[in-house]
Amino acid sequence: MSGPLRGIRVLDLSRVLAGPFCTMILGDLGADVIKVERPEAGDDTREWGPPFAAGESAYYLSVNRNKRSVSLDLKTKAGAGIARDLAAESDVFIENFRVGAAAKMGLGYEELKKTNPRIVYCSISGYGQTGPYRDVPGYDFIIQAMSGLMSITGESGGEPMKLGVATVDLTTGLYAAVAILAALRERDRSGLGQRIDLSLMDSAISWLANVGSNYLVSGEVCGRYGNAHANIVPYQVFLAKDRHIAVGIGNDGQWRKFCEIADALDLASDGRFATNPDRVKNRGELIPLLEKIFLRRDSSFWIENLWREGIPAGPINTVDKVFADPNTAAREMVIEMAHSAAGKVRLIGSPMKFSGTPVEYRLPPPLLGEHTASVLKERPGLE
Repeated sequence: MSGPLRGIRVLDLSRVLAGPFCTMILGDLGADVIKVERPEAGDDTREWGPPFAAGESAYYLSVNRNKRSVSLDLKTKAGAGIARDLAAESDVFIENFRVGAAAKMGLGYEELKKTNPRIVYCSISGYGQTGPYRDVPGYDFIIQAMSGLMSITGESGGEPMKLGVATVDLTTGLYAAVAILAALRERDRSGLGQRIDLSLMDSAISWLANVGSNYLVSGEVCGRYGNAHANIVPYQVFLAKDRHIAVGIGNDGQWRKFCEIADALDLASDGRFATNPDRVKNRGELIPLLEKIFLRRDSSFWIENLWREGIPAGPINTVDKVFADPNTAAREMVIEMAHSAAGKVRLIGSPMKFSGTPVEYRLPPPLLGEHTASVLKERPGLE
């Protein structure tokens, strides 16, 4: 292994999405990730389909490459003991059990640091290890609702909507990876590990970003704008002559260039629309005018001319078009890996591009317990 995290061992007791997404990132970076799964059932997502590839769900395949699977029954004394022994030789331990469950199995941070004070221990839960909701189960969809994200997603006047992917889980997985890397860096200085407490709810609240800040500054509750933007106009979907496109005009210079392309210099000189604050204030008058303008020309005209002038715009691609796009291919965002059951599987590649220690795709998503024997043989006495 030649990745930047080569030599780092991760013991992964997480399942579903946030934790596995985090540990796949660490595995892509060169860490040796040992995924501990329940006998027979394994990670919940193994059953989340169709579609399946030789019995392995596409959902599971999406976040579990570069890992070795070990099957252990942590509810037994022997299984939990093996996990403790593995943790004693690991740099990172990650779990997303209900709060307190790991400690009951003898796998809590206080227990593990006695034999491995250098361990970086990451806990992921719905609402955190502290607070009044600590014992409440949390799923991405429910957190999107409770965090306010759904209240600002969807059409104005329509019902609140969740995002199309499990954004809260993925965001929490990213935060977990960042936090673990920071804790490893601190360990380089102090020689000691520490516990990381991440919650889906906290991650979702952080995702409110400018919308949350708008409320904290103004005290006004933000509504839903559909595909429009609360603070930038025009920044939304428009229907061209042939199809919908996305257009984002982020400053007044881009606005003037757009008006030239659209042969609508009267809008550029109109005091109601001269600056972005003006356009936000008067969006109700401006948007109907723009809708008529976009209908005059095909999407190719708008995208080519807007790109030429440095104005963000693009087609609304379906997923098949995304994976057929030449830029996706050039960026190596679709990879193919040999798989022991499916023969070959296509997966989404890593977005991390390094000049000196590139991401390596060493191991396909493992079968349940595929590496139990080999992992335990590496550690005499654990067989």
